Amino acid sequence: MACMGFLDKAKELIGQHDDKVDQGLDKAGEAAKQKYAGHDEHIDKGVDFLQERTGEGNTTAAPPPAPEGEQPPPPPQQ
Repeated sequence: MACMGFLDKAKELIGQHDDKVDQGLDKAGEAAKQKYAGHDEHIDKGVDFLQERTGEGNTTAAPPPAPEGEQPPPPPQQ
């Protein structure tokens, strides 16, 4: 069961450092775009998919605009 302990620890670390994971995924995506030119849309889709499934979602994306007359939500607390 040592493997499950390792996986649980990895998930915990990813959750604690979600912003760093998302930045790393962005950087890997940019490197992949340089190596595999012409597949930018596919690479972006893959990076977005991974960012949404790690931690609290994509922490590098700008928040959606607030409806008119409402204040935007506060940023997530670290």
